[in-house]
Amino acid sequence: MGETNGRLAIFVPSMAAGGAQRITLKLAGALAERGHATDLVLARARGQFLNEVPGSVRVVDLESTRVLTSLPALARYMRNERPCAMLSVLNYANIVALWARHLAGLRIRVVVSERNTLSYSAQHSARKRTHLLPKMIGRFYPWADGIVAVSNGVADDLARVARIPRETIRVIYNPVVTQELREKVKAPLTHEWFEPGQPPVLLAVGRLAPQKDFQALIHAFAEVRKRRSVRLLVLGEGPERHALEALVKQLGLQQDVCLAGFVPNPYPFMARTSLFVLSSKWEGLPGALIEAMFCGAPVIATDCPSGPQEILANGKYGQLVPVGDVAALANAIEKSLNGARVPPSPSSWLPFEMETVVDQYSALLLGSD
Repeated sequence: MGETNGRLAIFVPSMAAGGAQRITLKLAGALAERGHATDLVLARARGQFLNEVPGSVRVVDLESTRVLTSLPALARYMRNERPCAMLSVLNYANIVALWARHLAGLRIRVVVSERNTLSYSAQHSARKRTHLLPKMIGRFYPWADGIVAVSNGVADDLARVARIPRETIRVIYNPVVTQELREKVKAPLTHEWFEPGQPPVLLAVGRLAPQKDFQALIHAFAEVRKRRSVRLLVLGEGPERHALEALVKQLGLQQDVCLAGFVPNPYPFMARTSLFVLSSKWEGLPGALIEAMFCGAPVIATDCPSGPQEILANGKYGQLVPVGDVAALANAIEKSLNGARVPPSPSSWLPFEMETVVDQYSALLLGSD
């Protein structure tokens, strides 16, 4: 087994628009700023966030069509570059990273990060192979030098579903509050809905996919719209676009609902919205909810597994509603719009500051923790 150098690597399938990718990008930049030679290793170098990779981070393109087929190239990267540690993000990539380390035969620390509630993501996936994930994770995650979950809820679920001892799983929150966020929120916003005298705007941010349950949000919005003037803006792209557009048309909401697609900087919208709504069926640690709180938006979230309850301190920093309960969501929206909309206090987002999180990851990757 060969020797390694001081380089750190982060392995992720691509830079496609998504919460995990956005957080990975921030973490890579922060590690590089601390003086670590940092590689962002991608199964395939593509995606909306690719042009946001800081110059201090080296992009390594394995040029693979799928995560699984990147295994030989990832093993070659390990043998050629010999990083001292690799953080892998997203469960398929985690398994491939562990296999690649075994294939490369090197003393490389591999830390795997679980980003979502495994039981829900496996259960609701349309891909049959995803249903095998809990068994594969239970078999191969113990090979890792560290297992990280992004919330206590994710950690508890991972331990139960994959039958991994809970004490071997460490919780490290995502580095959501960064200097980049502080700067980007100051950008001007020219959207006509936010001009003076316009009706209040509800904001949702996320991939247009079943997990986010924008269907329930649109139905709840329709109920609120019957009683008052209000608009709904959804930032994100995904496979449910056509179905959501059809629902908006069916409910006659074309003038009041905008599915705006992917927006590189959603933070000025968060700073100016009347209310931020997270309607998900399940999550890991929803970064958009934390970002909205930092930007000063009053928030409502479903009490889904996992993350919102931890983030909102059981309702202290925002309203929690049952998953999929359209009436409860509509009532919570009306309650917020009709009352004093008090933004969350700074204490709500302090646990998710970059400095705190990078300290924890650095110690874990370098073996000093």
